Amino acid sequence: MTTDQVLAAGAVIWRGAEHDPEVALVHRPRYADWTFPKGKLNPGEHVIAAALREVREETGLDVVLGRALPPTRYVDRSRPKRVDYWVGRVAGEHPFVAGDEVDALRWVSLGRARELLTYERDVGLLRALTAAPLATVPLVLVRHGSAGSRQDWRGADSLRPLDAEGRAQAAALATVLPAYRPAVLLSSPSLRCVQTLAPYGADVRLEPLLSEEEQDPRETPALVAALVGPAAVCSHGEVLPALIAGLSGEEVRLRKGALAVLHRVGGRVAGVETYGL
Repeated sequence: MTTDQVLAAGAVIWRGAEHDPEVALVHRPRYADWTFPKGKLNPGEHVIAAALREVREETGLDVVLGRALPPTRYVDRSRPKRVDYWVGRVAGEHPFVAGDEVDALRWVSLGRARELLTYERDVGLLRALTAAPLATVPLVLVRHGSAGSRQDWRGADSLRPLDAEGRAQAAALATVLPAYRPAVLLSSPSLRCVQTLAPYGADVRLEPLLSEEEQDPRETPALVAALVGPAAVCSHGEVLPALIAGLSGEEVRLRKGALAVLHRVGGRVAGVETYGL
């Protein structure tokens, strides 16, 4: 068996009442199975962007991702395979078109899903789906992308721009943020932070309390905690650990170009996930 791992991504999509949801299953004629929408990553594609694309291609649904579900691992044609899944909530819908890969889409209750699903690993995803809140509000905290060396930059540090690696990270972030649909983009005034968020295409609001110079151990977390609805915030390695700890109680350090997704329910954080770019 080759050790090259096949990477894939998908979502368990729900609709209706949180206490009694329906989930979307797809039928694949090639395998004669019922499963959740998923598919392999394209070369260089971020796993979150792949989940969005595969869901759209197989179901016609646009989704907002919630918390991550446990990945499934199995052997596919003598190769190890890992599939990353997220909770998905419908945000837009296009007509389902049957094709060679997927020829049916069904919305079913959780009980009916357990009966229809072909694989026990997918039944396990249903258990994980209901183990925590379904409806969450994402807060995406981003450490700015690579911006060269502080020591080699001769101008004001706040004007230090992203380098080539950082620009690639910003481009990747622009493919990830649609998964969370942030309505607010908040950034440290430093150019490298603004440039990290800018490719997403929305207006970026500058906030001095997110800067290295003006961060405040109380006011900065309070400012971010007060954000209503989905939001993305870009700041610095010297600011984000205390900010994340203040919001979630968890110790998280992000490398340049990485992000933490905080899933909020009311006034509390129900989960924290970290991703590279």
